[in-house]
Amino acid sequence: MRYFLIAFLFIFSLGIKAQNELLAKNYFEQGEYEKALVLYKKLVQQNKGNTRYIIDLVKTHQQLEQYQEAESVLKEFTEGTRIFPQFLVELGYNFALQNKDSVAHLNYQKAIDFTKDNNGYAYIVGQVFSDYNLLDEAATVYETAMTQDNSRSYLSQLARIYGEQGKLEKMFESYLELIKTNPTYNGSVKRNFSMYITEDSNNEANVLLRKTLLKKLQQDPDVLYNELLSWLFIQQKEFKKAFIQEKAIFARRGEDLTGLLDLGRIAIDEKKYEEAQEIIHFIIEKAYNPRLKLEGYQQLLFVELQLAEEKDLPKIDAEYKQLFTEFGNDQETYLLQIDYSDFLAFRYGKKEEAIQNLKSLSKKNLSIYQEARVKLKLADILVFDEKFNEALIYYSQVQNKVQNDVLAQEARFKVARTSYFKGDFEWAQTQLDVLKKSASQLIANDAMQLSLMIRDNTLEDSTQTALKKFARADLKSLQNKDLEAIELLKDILINHKGEKIEDETLLKLGLEYEKITQYENAEAQYLKLIELYNDDILADDAHFKLAKLYENQLGQPEKAKQLYEQIIFNFKDSIYFVEARKRYRMLRGDEIN
Repeated sequence: MRYFLIAFLFIFSLGIKAQNELLAKNYFEQGEYEKALVLYKKLVQQNKGNTRYIIDLVKTHQQLEQYQEAESVLKEFTEGTRIFPQFLVELGYNFALQNKDSVAHLNYQKAIDFTKDNNGYAYIVGQVFSDYNLLDEAATVYETAMTQDNSRSYLSQLARIYGEQGKLEKMFESYLELIKTNPTYNGSVKRNFSMYITEDSNNEANVLLRKTLLKKLQQDPDVLYNELLSWLFIQQKEFKKAFIQEKAIFARRGEDLTGLLDLGRIAIDEKKYEEAQEIIHFIIEKAYNPRLKLEGYQQLLFVELQLAEEKDLPKIDAEYKQLFTEFGNDQETYLLQIDYSDFLAFRYGKKEEAIQNLKSLSKKNLSIYQEARVKLKLADILVFDEKFNEALIYYSQVQNKVQNDVLAQEARFKVARTSYFKGDFEWAQTQLDVLKKSASQLIANDAMQLSLMIRDNTLEDSTQTALKKFARADLKSLQNKDLEAIELLKDILINHKGEKIEDETLLKLGLEYEKITQYENAEAQYLKLIELYNDDILADDAHFKLAKLYENQLGQPEKAKQLYEQIIFNFKDSIYFVEARKRYRMLRGDEIN
C-alpha cells in the first residue's frame, strides 16, 4: 500500500508539472508574460538544471524587458565550476537586445573558446548561434570542432549555414562531402540543392554546382558525381547531357539500367521525344532480360504515337503485332495488350477489335490487379464508343475487385463521369461527394471540379439543358471530335448567354481551340472570360492558360509576364500561384534561388 501511494504521488506530480508547462507556454504565446513568468519560475525552482525551462524563463524576462533579471538567471550557469556554454550565447544575445554589442560579442567569443576545449558542446552551441542568425559564429564553432576531431561531422549544419550566407560553392562542397561519407543523405541533399537550382543552366548556383561536380569527378571518378550531374542536367531539361552521364554510370555498373529507364520516362513526360527515343534505343540494345527489352519497346511505341500522323498508323500497328510475335500474347504482355487496345480504339478507329481483345484478355489467368487494369481500359473504350451502361458494369467490377486501391477510386470517378455524360447528374454527384476525400489528390481535385460544375449548373436550371449540352461537348472532346465539341460550346454561348455555365463554356472553348491549334481564337475566349468573370472561380484558370498561350504559342512574353504578375498579386490562393511566380521571375530574368 505504501509503495502504491508513493507511485501515485509521483505520477500525480508529473501530471501537475506537465499541466504547468502547457499553461506557461500558452500564456507566453498569448502575450500574457507576467502569468507565464510566475509558472516558469516555479518550474525552474522545481527542476534545477532543466535547460529548457531556464531558456523559457529567460525569454519571458526578455519579453518584459527585464534584462537584468534574465542576466542574473543566465549567470548562474555561465560562472563557477559548472558552465553551460550555450548560456554564454544566450547571455550575449541578452546584451545585444540592450544594444550592448561589445559585451555581447565578448560572451559569444567565450562560448566559442569554451567549445575549443570541450568539443562535445559544439553541436548545441552552434545550434544556438544559428537560432539567433549568428551564422559566422556558428560556422566557426562547427569548423573548429571538425578540425580538432575528425570523427565528428557537422557537414550538414555547415552546408546549411553556407547556403544562408550565400557561400554557394562552400555549401556544395560540404553537401558533396556529406553524401560521399554517408550516401543515405542523397535524397535530402538533392532537396536542399533544389532550393538553389533552377531550369536555367546559366543561373549562378547551377554553374557552381556543375563546376564543383566536374572538379570532383576529375579528382575522384566516383559514379556519385555522375549521378548528381545527371540530376542537375535533368533539372535544366538538358536530357542529352543527362544521357551522357547515365551511360557513364551504366558503363561502370554493368547491368543496372534503372537510371536510364527513369531518364527515358522523364524525357517522355517533358515531351522531349527525340531525346527519349535515343535513350530508349540504348536501353533496348543493352537490356539483359526480355522484360526490360519489352518495357523499352513499349516506351518507344508510346513516343512514336505522340509524333505519328495518320499515315504512320499502319506501321505502328505492324510494330505492335511484331512484338506479340516476339514476346507472346499472355499474362506477361498484358500491359502491352492494354496499350495496343488503346491504340486501336483511340487512334486507329478499330473500337470493336479493341473491345474484343480486352474481353478475351480479361478471361485469361491474370491476377486480380491485372484484371482490374484490363477492365478499366475496357470500360474507357466502351465510354468512348458511347456504350455507357456496359462501361458502368465494368467500372463497378473494378471497384469491387480492388476496393482499397487507388484504381478503385479512379473507377468510381469514371462512374461519376460516365453518369455525367449520360445526363444522370444526380448519381454523378453522389459518386463525386464520396471522392472529395480521396487519398489521391489528383482524383480528389478532379472530383471537386466536376462536382462544383454540376452543382452550380443544376440549381438555377431545373431542365439542365445547358449542362447536358456541355456534357455532350465534353464527350465529343474525349472522342477527339473537336469541331463538334466547339459547335456545341458555341451554341451554349448563344442560347444560354448570361447563365451560370457561361464561364465554364468560355474556358472549355479556349481549351478546344488550343487543341486544334487555333490560338488566336483560344486567346479571344480567355480574354472574354477575364473581362466578364474576373471575380469568379475560373478567373485564375483563364489568366494562367492565357499566360501560357502568350509565352509558348503566340510569342508574346511581355503579355505573359503581366498575366503571371496578376496571378501573384490577385490570386494568392490559386493552385497556379507557385508556377506563376516561377514563370514571372524567369521572364523577368531573375536568378531564382
